[in-house]
Amino acid sequence: MALGYVALVLHAHLPFVRHPERDYVLEEEWLYEAITETYIPLLRLFEGLQRDGIDFKMTMSLTPPLVSMLRDTLLQERYNHHLGQLQGLVAKEIENNQHNGHIRYLAEFYAQEFANIRTTWEQYNGDLILGFKQFLDSNNLEIMTCGATHGYLPLMKMYPQAVWAQIKVACDHYQENFGRPPKGIWLPECAYYEGLEKMLAQAGLRYFIVDGHGILSAHPRPRHGTYAPVFTETGVAAFARDHESSSQVWSAKTGYPGDPEYREFYKDLGWEADYEYIKPYIMPNGQRKNTGVKYHKITNIQGNMEDKALYDPYWAREKAAEHAGNFMYNREQQISHLAGIMDRHPIVVAPYDAELFGHWWYEGPWFLDYLFRKTWYDQNTFNLVHLADYLRYNPTQQVCRLTQSSWGYKGFHEFWLNDSNSWIYPHLHQATERMIELSAREPKNELQERALNQAARELLLAQASDWAFIMRTGTMVTYAVEQTKTHLFRFNQIYDGFQLGSVDETWLIQIEEMDNIFPQIDYRVYRSSDVKQG
Repeated sequence: MALGYVALVLHAHLPFVRHPERDYVLEEEWLYEAITETYIPLLRLFEGLQRDGIDFKMTMSLTPPLVSMLRDTLLQERYNHHLGQLQGLVAKEIENNQHNGHIRYLAEFYAQEFANIRTTWEQYNGDLILGFKQFLDSNNLEIMTCGATHGYLPLMKMYPQAVWAQIKVACDHYQENFGRPPKGIWLPECAYYEGLEKMLAQAGLRYFIVDGHGILSAHPRPRHGTYAPVFTETGVAAFARDHESSSQVWSAKTGYPGDPEYREFYKDLGWEADYEYIKPYIMPNGQRKNTGVKYHKITNIQGNMEDKALYDPYWAREKAAEHAGNFMYNREQQISHLAGIMDRHPIVVAPYDAELFGHWWYEGPWFLDYLFRKTWYDQNTFNLVHLADYLRYNPTQQVCRLTQSSWGYKGFHEFWLNDSNSWIYPHLHQATERMIELSAREPKNELQERALNQAARELLLAQASDWAFIMRTGTMVTYAVEQTKTHLFRFNQIYDGFQLGSVDETWLIQIEEMDNIFPQIDYRVYRSSDVKQG
């Protein structure tokens, strides 16, 4: 009998980026890259495990913006074109490298990979949510929800209605897409504040995830540290991230993805090929960009980009197998030690951003594949488990009051509230107050109801934590600022229209088409009477 459990948890999220009003927007490629390098590779490894009789268990969040984009026909059509461009580029590379053996070998490798991606894409008719739901239904995958637009909840706690809208809209959206209510929630940025659990309980959620210090600093101190969940006073459980297993993957100095055999992320054909040659595959305005075709390995993390050796997927796959075995061995040792000092089966919760596996760490899906297979065949110290199932197996846990926390820099809220992004919050707060005011209205006609629902969508989209995050990191700042201002402008236009007693239907139709997330939303979700105060 196993001594304990390991829960692998992936957080799959991208901000809602959809621009039918433009022919090309670079930021839409965030989705296309993740489909090619993360989401379809995950589905393919799930299919392989199921085919081979391996009853794998993994927990994964699919956030409402990501689900909405993956099911959007416009973005599906644009991705199909994007994939065609990739296939055309590698076909050209094969033809042009007849006498360059290693480059041709890599181009042929990419051609096969993209053909496999195409096969899976067409298998689900472009709707990858059907694929993920298939593994939810087989009980191999447990899918969590998240905040409706990944809003940073502690920074809106002064407006319980706004927090409730983020939670309730997300749960309703999950029900619409997966045909059942969610059991758990990945709190956006794992950010928690005391009292939030009351709304989670009201929404019918069973558990959430926090960073380790959120539980380690709880009152009373948890007897089992981060190796067992705790119950909040509402009965909703909190699981904590395990630092040891996380650092093996995340650490910039010692984490697996930095191994010299793995593919180098920052050297890409889009920047290295002759300009006229690569021009059809970069931005329409002629600016270079990443294509996803990369020919070099990390080689030496101290070396400069010019010193990188050519990549070999054979040896990279071997290294992924070695690292999967090392990760499994370390979890065996960890679980064996914990089981000897605890009065219950320990659980090690290992949560990661899903996009790490494949997009940032190209070999990540291979690592997971080997890990599932080795865990199934080569050890009996621990079982992989869904978080909801662990609670079912262990229905009694210590009751604690958690402390505020996040998994961001310094562990609290500083990354989302600082000199780079603090200017957004007075505007978001004003819009929230106006939305609460609008929620008390009863529309006089169908047009007014549509406008009120669109106001709710625009506020939710403006609240996405992604924009503050991007402003802090200093990457794509112009776009993050533009999105924040655009959604706030659209919200305020609707609000001002109600103050003046008029709704511009032509304009409303335009923004309904552009910001079409949450088609079933009801603006009344912002009414105070519906919210348990945190």
